[in-house]
Amino acid sequence: MGNAFNLGKLFGIQFRLHYTWFIIFILITVSLSWQLFPSSYPDWPLALHWAMGIITSLLFFASILAHELAHSLVGRANNIPIKSITLFIFGGVAQMTREAKSAGAELKMAAAGPACSLAIAGLFYAVSLLTQNTIETVAAMASWLAFINVALAAFNLIPGFPLDGGRVFRSILWQVTGNYKRSTRIATRVGQGTGYLFILGGILIMFILHDWLSGLWLVFIGWFLGNAASASYRQAQWRGALQGFTASQVMTSDYPVVPLSITVSQLVQRYIFTSGRGCFLVADEGGVRGILTLHNIKSVPQPNWGVTQVKEIMTPVDKLKIAHPDQDALSILEQMDESSINQMPVVSGGGVIGLITRDNLIRLLRTHSELGI
Repeated sequence: MGNAFNLGKLFGIQFRLHYTWFIIFILITVSLSWQLFPSSYPDWPLALHWAMGIITSLLFFASILAHELAHSLVGRANNIPIKSITLFIFGGVAQMTREAKSAGAELKMAAAGPACSLAIAGLFYAVSLLTQNTIETVAAMASWLAFINVALAAFNLIPGFPLDGGRVFRSILWQVTGNYKRSTRIATRVGQGTGYLFILGGILIMFILHDWLSGLWLVFIGWFLGNAASASYRQAQWRGALQGFTASQVMTSDYPVVPLSITVSQLVQRYIFTSGRGCFLVADEGGVRGILTLHNIKSVPQPNWGVTQVKEIMTPVDKLKIAHPDQDALSILEQMDESSINQMPVVSGGGVIGLITRDNLIRLLRTHSELGI
């Protein structure tokens, strides 16, 4: 998810914050501080309303993070690598580098989030009971957090893909039918239908109840769910399209090779400007020594291009992720996603025989789609 910045790692998983998170954080904080707490506790001073609103909102997003961490840790236990967790306007999303290999793994991973939210709700409910006659502020905060975590679990259990409930639904269909593609297609249709129902409900609320804010919010959620379902299905189709292809079938043997000793300035003038390529193998008489991309070049200040040789900034062969000729294309894409790289050399007999880039895979997917295969 673009336009997000890294905040660190939890359990080895990158935690990221999308800029839209600030929108929902402000909305929830204002709602709590300006409406909920003042109406329920009018004797509290204004500063306390806002302090409790901010603290409660932060704890709510900590609950969402715990929800996504539950997905991630269960997924990782079932050999599903998790690259990052991103908080954004609709909550949180864990980025997987590959899908579950079995219906059982999918079910466990999908159910972990709502189960975690219900457990958190139970914890906050217990806190609210223990403090309701002693610490009013804590009881008020814990009571709302218990309610909102139950609501979070209930919303995610709606059987609309790619919500958790939709993934549970798909895993059950997958287990019964044994057909992953068909199960995904059915779950996607249900997810799209759920999105349309949200949109319809939002329109009815706007024009019958004249509650424009709630109606627009439901329409927005429905639009998001419909698009997310379509995008998830398209991604599943793309991954399916790569199955059956090997590295030797999708690689290119026509890859540019540049010498170790040329400078970055010479590379830009002689190779990049003339070919338009952004990825080069670096070699000498002994063979390929590394790979160079535009990312490597951007790491060098432009005034130093004339004195910096490509061997100084290339990624050496021993640090590269490599593919083998008979390796399936889907696993290569998963490796690229997991390592955040855009190209992999194909190695056979100790030598580089080809190069696979994301462009190769995208062209294959586009052709596959155009042919309607």
